[in-house]
Amino acid sequence: MSKSLARVVRTLEQAGIDAQVLAMDMETRTAEQAAAAAGCGLDQIVKSIVFRCETSGGVTLFLTAGGNRVDADKAAAVAGEPLGRADATLVRERTGFAIGGVSPVGHPAPIPTFWDRRLSDFPVIYAAAGTPRHIFSVAPDALLRLTGATVADFIA
Repeated sequence: MSKSLARVVRTLEQAGIDAQVLAMDMETRTAEQAAAAAGCGLDQIVKSIVFRCETSGGVTLFLTAGGNRVDADKAAAVAGEPLGRADATLVRERTGFAIGGVSPVGHPAPIPTFWDRRLSDFPVIYAAAGTPRHIFSVAPDALLRLTGATVADFIA
């Protein structure tokens, strides 16, 4: 088991979250790939979108439904500062994961996180488990609690 996957599994277990980690035969780097692999609707996929905070130098994580796009202006408004593109190096440094496998949990340090309301419309959602071939299924309310995310309007 990779270190990234192990970190996600450990985080879920320590929180007592009833989640099923799934190893896929195909890549799950994109929401479309993950939905096809899981056999679910596109909006049941949790996209982890990381932005660079221009003022504070930190990062902010936006968890959105697979078919939705983050609106940069709305995202900056909810984050309370201008946001910019986070490159692959910054994403890995701050989340501990490579792009294409960024999990909403298991980061080395807490990250301010915002939640797309659409994710709460389903009994089960699927999120990256730290690798391009692993995802986990979870109840939305459990993931929302674990991430400490703030429900906000940041969708285009």
